[in-house]
Amino acid sequence: MKDLEELTAWASAFLAKLDPAARRTLLRAVATDMRRRQAARIAKQRNPDGTPYVPRKSQLRHKPGRVRRAMFMRLRATRCLKTEADANASAVTFLGNVQRIAKVHQFGLRDRVNKAGLQVQYAQRELLGFAEGDIGRLVDLVVAYIAL
Repeated sequence: MKDLEELTAWASAFLAKLDPAARRTLLRAVATDMRRRQAARIAKQRNPDGTPYVPRKSQLRHKPGRVRRAMFMRLRATRCLKTEADANASAVTFLGNVQRIAKVHQFGLRDRVNKAGLQVQYAQRELLGFAEGDIGRLVDLVVAYIAL
């Protein structure tokens, strides 16, 4: 997080000189790029620090050798993983019921498997966060935008 604070301090002088419409455009581009990077990392089943997600528990009802869907396939879709940007901030968030599911996995909370099911303690799988190359990519985006 120290790198993120340094980036904020460095970029604030440049961003203060931009008019609100230009800041909004830059922050929208930053949020869109971060959404792409987060979705790609979720598809690789990796935490922001590079460690793999804790695998699912084995399911008794599934037949051996059956191909199952990858974890968080729907969560990484653009319709669920949204960007928000205005002249002062940008964010990558989940929407609706997907937000509750993402929160349970992000922090490793307890939740029901289905409406009538048992409560289960889920393993912590960080869906959103800054990976090692994200800060450098943000610097490149800001510099490229300012150079225009």
